[in-house]
Amino acid sequence: MQRDRVLIFLFLFLFPLLNKAQSVGNYSSGFKKEGNEYHFRNGNADVKLEFCTPGMFRVRTSWSRSFEPEEDLMVSNYKWAAVGVNASEEPGCFLLKTEKLDIKVFKAPFYIEVYSKDGQLLSTEQGLGAEKKGDTVSCAKVLMPDEHFFGFGERMDFIDRRSKKVNLNVGRGKGRPHMIGAYNILEANYSPVPFFMSTRGYGVFLHNSYATEWDMGSGSDDRYLFKAASGELDYYFIYGPDFPAILNDYTALTGRSPLLPQFALGLHAGTYSGGTWGHEKETSDAYVVALARRFRELGIPVDLLWLDSTWRIFGTNGGNGATSFEWRDTFKDPKGMFDSLYAMKYKMVGLHLRPRFDNGIKLNLLDQAREKGLVYPEPDNKGEFVNFFDRKSVDWWWDNGVMRVASIGAKFLKTDEGSAFGGLANESNKTGPTDKAAQKLHNVFPVAYAKAPYEKFQEFNGIRGLNQTREGYAGIQRYPFIFAGDWPSEWQYFAPVIKAGINIGLSGVGYWAHCMGGFERPADPELYIRWVQFGMFSPVALVFGMDHPGYKEPWAYGDQALANFKKYDILRYRLIPYIYSNAYTMYKTGLPLMKGLVMDYRKDANVYDIGDQYLFGNNLMVCPVTTKGAQTRTVYLPEGTWFDYWTGKKYAGKQYVHVVCPLDTIPLFAKAGAVIPMQPEMLYSGEKPVNEIMLDIFPGSGSFSLYEDDGVSLGYKSGKFALTEISVDGDANGVKIDIRKPEGSFKPSSHTYLLKIRLEELPGKIPEVTENGKKNVRGVNLDKKDRVLYVKTISDNRKDISVNIRFQ
Repeated sequence: MQRDRVLIFLFLFLFPLLNKAQSVGNYSSGFKKEGNEYHFRNGNADVKLEFCTPGMFRVRTSWSRSFEPEEDLMVSNYKWAAVGVNASEEPGCFLLKTEKLDIKVFKAPFYIEVYSKDGQLLSTEQGLGAEKKGDTVSCAKVLMPDEHFFGFGERMDFIDRRSKKVNLNVGRGKGRPHMIGAYNILEANYSPVPFFMSTRGYGVFLHNSYATEWDMGSGSDDRYLFKAASGELDYYFIYGPDFPAILNDYTALTGRSPLLPQFALGLHAGTYSGGTWGHEKETSDAYVVALARRFRELGIPVDLLWLDSTWRIFGTNGGNGATSFEWRDTFKDPKGMFDSLYAMKYKMVGLHLRPRFDNGIKLNLLDQAREKGLVYPEPDNKGEFVNFFDRKSVDWWWDNGVMRVASIGAKFLKTDEGSAFGGLANESNKTGPTDKAAQKLHNVFPVAYAKAPYEKFQEFNGIRGLNQTREGYAGIQRYPFIFAGDWPSEWQYFAPVIKAGINIGLSGVGYWAHCMGGFERPADPELYIRWVQFGMFSPVALVFGMDHPGYKEPWAYGDQALANFKKYDILRYRLIPYIYSNAYTMYKTGLPLMKGLVMDYRKDANVYDIGDQYLFGNNLMVCPVTTKGAQTRTVYLPEGTWFDYWTGKKYAGKQYVHVVCPLDTIPLFAKAGAVIPMQPEMLYSGEKPVNEIMLDIFPGSGSFSLYEDDGVSLGYKSGKFALTEISVDGDANGVKIDIRKPEGSFKPSSHTYLLKIRLEELPGKIPEVTENGKKNVRGVNLDKKDRVLYVKTISDNRKDISVNIRFQ
């Protein structure tokens, strides 16, 4: 009895101490330099500060005084060149200076301040700093009065996160009814990223895979806080000051989006093969072939096709939440289906699957994987998940599962429902593993899940990899692409999906898609039209839905919807040289194809809350119409000069304008001096040679780098590409256009140029045009109605071309 009293006393005495937040304490000893690292031993915890670049450093805090091993799913680069640091010790702090930053590490209490070289205080933890409470680790910093925050992954609720709270943990809203559960835009978390950029000119990436919580001034207007449920307090501080510079360093750390095959910038079409859930008996390979043929017959450009859930039987253990790799008996000849699709010049055909093994009627992959120990081990459970963290498990899954479909024609996968690992699955009542180990892996499981088929298919196909996935986390940009999830075909979800694309781009993920017209339920034809317009100006263009029997197929929504679909699909294919060139920029710098306006205009507070406009590439601004019945909308034009893409009308920037937007028109603006390269119309990528590239040129001065390579190989990583530098210098008297011959080890096919020169004012007569000093009289045409001057170059891209146009 006495012993029990002692134990109770100890518990009552010690529990509050164990549960009390513990700071780092005061610096005590141990300051030393090891490579780029600086070490600090404090009263309660050890801290390591590691410089990656002159503008990026890593802060690691350990209350156990040991640090976790490095991982390779969130961060892909731990090797950094030596960084020049001038380190000194002063009475109250240590001072660490690089060519970009001055960092003060205070001793008592221990906290960090960061300054720019001009003396501006960027960040301070004074009176705040790092803490540990139970398993939870956190860091609080001072919130500056003028500070706003952007990023956090694929969020559908807000753009500017100042004064907001956000929880990041892969999954979707749960509960019934779906309207306040699964369709909750406040909780949607398909692809969270624990990273933000501040308008003060820095970013923070929390390198921790546990569930995280971020209070960006909701609880207090003078501090912000980020914390993780467990693990190490490990974060990177990244100085820009511009957002593109921050994103460049963040993606140098977590990995860049690779180049997709060029044809993957064309249209992706998904199908339930004629029968979604509850209609599985209506599926067939004949439906798939007929669908593909109809796209071709109607002249709708498309390059990729993929079959969703119902291509396979639902297994005996996991139902529709697992993968048996066994075809339904309604698919009489799957190989013949693939052969027919490729005969119609489809470039890639893929299949949907889920991350659990399952047994079918003829195949028992689950039983075999369990017997061999190749499922993820679960406490008190035999396990079902492919262990994507283990190479042997991945290899067996590929050899015995995926190769059953790859060997007859499948060329990529849609890796769906990665959130089911360590969380409640959408398609069953199973939660998967939920122990502490699984909680740590839950957020990075989707990354490992996407990585496996991306790399396997890349090797098997012998071309650049491709993978479609619904969920992701930091690092998912290396295994593209993300799609936005299962949002119903209702107006209330349209604008939030646009925000999701803007936010994921601000978080370093460049290839992103969504289901045009929404996913679930039939769409209002007007909504379908407006959503398609947005979809064709998205990084990846994807049409797919589960509305039986329409399935978001363009002809299912009326003649006007079909005409609209063709108009914008054809335009997208013409824009592929522009999109592809910007995709190369993304590969080199991390800049997304779909950029929130704050990316380029972070000092303009007017753009902070804009979630329905974005830059598409470096020269176009897209402004989708998200209100039913609207024939006009208000647009904000940032600093500079802008031109209406459709009419050529000129607008001064830094103002709001109200523009007309009939149902067949999405407001679209080009920057002054914009150069937009376009190819001829194509029914599919590579249908015809590109003998002529049109350069759509808007008034003003500007430049463009046209990127070209073979479109499919990995040669671009070793320099096998060509860049054509194009510059425009224009004023009221004329315009000079210089087109350099391609530079690089890749030799593009020869082509001439058609210059489409937008004119502010209509000249009295056809202007005088010279090319390389000689008068061009054969290839000049003035379109007075549209105020456009067309000039066909005499020379092709094998030599430098200089065109001078004088207005008289």
